[in-house]
Amino acid sequence: MKTYSTKASDIQRQWHVLDASGQVLGKLATQAAILLLGKHKPIFTPNLDTGDFVVIINAEKVRFSGGKEEKKVYYRHSGYPGGLKSVSLEEMMQADPTRVIQKAVKGMLPTNRLRAVRMKKLKVYVGEAHPHLAQTGTSKKED
Repeated sequence: MKTYSTKASDIQRQWHVLDASGQVLGKLATQAAILLLGKHKPIFTPNLDTGDFVVIINAEKVRFSGGKEEKKVYYRHSGYPGGLKSVSLEEMMQADPTRVIQKAVKGMLPTNRLRAVRMKKLKVYVGEAHPHLAQTGTSKKED
């Protein structure tokens, strides 16, 4: 019996819609990372991008546990002396709530050459409306 090896032609991608309303950020990011990695599929291979597309809607309604709204701080450094910048979670949620979810999901993906490719398959939107209705199979209700 031969060992099965996944080929690029065997990969079939699907679209998944996750609603962030009332969900804790860490659990939502974990769900999205598993779908982006393709770990939910029997053909998962660590060295191939077997993951699916993920659309996250209602990014502004995500919840945080443990008082992270006030405590959590995101840091970045320009590379120059004195170039350390910090932004609190509260400030980042007011400026762009999609970046908070993107940073959380990116942190849960392995740091390798496939990380950027997988992150391109993550789409995050502030409201319920998104331009991927045809791919996801959901219909938009007209009122």
